[in-house]
Amino acid sequence: MRITLLVVGRTVDTNIIAGINDYVKRLSHFAQFDMEIVPELKNAKKLSEAQQKEMEGELILKSLQAGDRIVLLDEGGKEFRSTEFASWVEHKQNISTKRLVFIVGGPYGFAPKVYDAAHEKLSLSKMTFSHQMIRLLFVEQLYRAYTIINHLPYHHE
Repeated sequence: MRITLLVVGRTVDTNIIAGINDYVKRLSHFAQFDMEIVPELKNAKKLSEAQQKEMEGELILKSLQAGDRIVLLDEGGKEFRSTEFASWVEHKQNISTKRLVFIVGGPYGFAPKVYDAAHEKLSLSKMTFSHQMIRLLFVEQLYRAYTIINHLPYHHE
């Protein structure tokens, strides 16, 4: 199973980039993982929130492939403990999911058509984090899930 984290806009904070790269390297021992970037909209300040979501939504949907299992990282999604998330990931592997795509939307969230295309929604916390920070938190949790699946000592109950 390939896992893709699809994000809107690039990460600019060098500390966050370093953290993401560290966990992506660690993840490579367990899974085929990549991060795809949907480019930021040009002249976004001239667009309404709805227009931005709509245009970002079109770019997100163009990045998807037939057969993808689409999971939105969304504040209204299901919350898991780390061990539950590990079980969820393991289940996705066991049912032969070809590509599991997690999506982080833009600053205003997702367009309705992206919600319609999604199979599931997950929330990493009830708290709000920057879109750049959530990328680091997600790859850390994905790495943690694989250490739990493989009975490695990274996670402690």
